[in-house]
Parts: sequence; structure tokens; C-alpha cells
Amino acid sequence: MAVEMDELLQLVVDEGVSDLHLEVGAPPVIRLHGSMTPLDLPELTADDTERLIKSIASPKHLQQIAEVGGTDFGFAFGDQARFRVSAFKQKGVMGSVLRQIPNTILTLEQIGLSPSVKDLLYRPRGLILVTGPTGSGKSTTLASLIDIINEERDCHIITVEDPIEFYHKHKKSIVIQREVGSDVPSFAEALKRALRQDPDVILVGELRDIETMAAAVTAAETGHLVFGTLHTTGAARTVDRSVDAFPTNQQAQIRTQLSASLVAVISQVLLPRCDKPGRVAAFEIMISTPSIQALIRDNKTFRITSDIQTGGKYGMNTLDSHLIELYQKKYISYGELITKAQDPQGVVQKLVGVENS
Repeated sequence: MAVEMDELLQLVVDEGVSDLHLEVGAPPVIRLHGSMTPLDLPELTADDTERLIKSIASPKHLQQIAEVGGTDFGFAFGDQARFRVSAFKQKGVMGSVLRQIPNTILTLEQIGLSPSVKDLLYRPRGLILVTGPTGSGKSTTLASLIDIINEERDCHIITVEDPIEFYHKHKKSIVIQREVGSDVPSFAEALKRALRQDPDVILVGELRDIETMAAAVTAAETGHLVFGTLHTTGAARTVDRSVDAFPTNQQAQIRTQLSASLVAVISQVLLPRCDKPGRVAAFEIMISTPSIQALIRDNKTFRITSDIQTGGKYGMNTLDSHLIELYQKKYISYGELITKAQDPQGVVQKLVGVENS
């Protein structure tokens, strides 16, 4: 008997699965707490994957798969959860990956973020970057930050996403959510329009090109609090990546603009827990100080990490120090600590120093 999409989605919701993979020649595969597990079902045929994808995709998205070989979209599974879908062609047949987006927005405490981050949400302007590899929980963190502003400040919030993941209701703020592809053609276009819509807070789902990055920095300079994401790990690398995206003759100018507008970089990785099922996030938090502004402006980003190490009083911490803390609490394994650390040798030396003291 052929498996139905509703049955698969119900299983994903009931078991707290993060991703569902549908590929020809394999049974449906789930990612649970970071591990890939095939379901005890028959291998999917080309007809199966096509039928399953057609059951959730609109005619427009099916047309995109036919024309350009792939599409991304979001959809609601009743009132239980939302899913972000990437459907694509490979070897001439259809495949897809569905990422579950929980309906409930987590608090900073539940995510494991320092309370000092909350102070950043009251800044009148500036750029806050949430960075990390794919699947590290950036969207979850951003949803929490936007939700706090929505509950506690009377603002006009505009989000630009591809696709929209978490739905925000109007609370103390008014929230406008625009989806790239269906509401607006591109991030850059949406940002340009947003500046004419009287926003206080702008969330840009992804700073994926120079035009979007430049527009985000300009918006941050002109009196808006702007949130964006990049696929980088660590504050120093994030600054370097942002500057390096621009042509050489513009880099000095963008460094000056970034030094003035960057409020914070929150960099995160998601790790499997070893004390109980689930995953835990480790964060690096860089909050802009006059010293860090000067390092960005003078192209001395290699010194940023040492400023973060000594910036505890401002609410800063390095990724490695948070990883050590999670390891000492027995939340993560030694293997995860070493593979995710920015400076594995330094981490080993610190642990030896702690054991010897």
C-alpha cells in the first residue's frame, strides 16, 4: 500500500523530527536529534516521490521544478506545524527535503541565549547578524528575537523571507511578512520597498548578494534595527565574509559603514546532546564596542576574538568558551566539543588547565 504524505507528516510532528527526506530508491528517511534514520517502509519509486510532492506543491511550484529543476516553499500542516520544503529534480526524477518549523516560538532561555542579548532589541538602529551553518537554528533564534520586540515594543516590523517560516501575529507591534517569490521578486527589491513603508525593525532572511547586503547596511545606518543571517561561523569570519563580498575598491567604505552600523554578531552551532535526546545550541556573542569598531574599520578582524574573550562584562563570549561550558555540564560529548571548536588545541589546553588547577 502506497504511503501518504499526511501519514509521514503526522509521524514527523509526533516524533519531533527535524527533517524528512524523500528520494527515489530509498525509504523515507527522517533526521531525529541530528541522526539520519530510514523508516521501516518500502523504497520509494519515481511515481511515489512525484505523487507525494504533488500533494503539497502548488501548480506554480511544480512549474518551477519543471522549468528550473527546483523550488522552495512553505506550507502549513493543519494547525500542528509548518514545513519548509525544498523540492528538486535529480537524475531526472523528483526528490524533496521537508524541514519542520515548530508552531511555538521559543524563549531566549529555552534556546540557551544569554539574557544580555535582550538589551540589543531596544537599540533604535543598527545591524544584528545571526550566523551559522545550515540547520544550526538561525531561523528559530531570529523568530524569538522578533517575538520579544513584537511583545514589548510598539514598532512596525517588516520581515522578508524565502519562504516565510514562523508566522508572527500582531501583538504590541504590527508585523508585515513578505515572501520572496510570491510577494516580492527578491530580497534586494523587498528591502528597497521596505524603507518606504515606515519600518522600525527589518528582518532580512538571507544576505545572499552584494545588493541585499548594501541595502541592509544602509537601512541600519538610516535609523532602522536590521536583522540578517549569513552562513558563517564566528564573529571575525562574519565581518570578513561581509567585506570580502564587495569589490576591492568598495571594501574600505563598507568596512567604515559596518564598523558604525554593526551592533552584534550572534554565531551559533547545534549539537546532539549526550545527557538526553535532543540538541543544544552553542553561541558566540560579539557586541560592538569602540575597540571592535576600530578593529573592523582598520581591517584587524583577527584581533576580534581576543576582544570577545575579555568582553564578558558587555555580555560577550566566544564559541569555544560556551562549548567548554556545555561539555563541563555533560550536555555534549568530548568529540562534539573538539570537532565544533574554532581552536581545538586551545580548548584542550584550557581543559587540562582546569583539571590541573
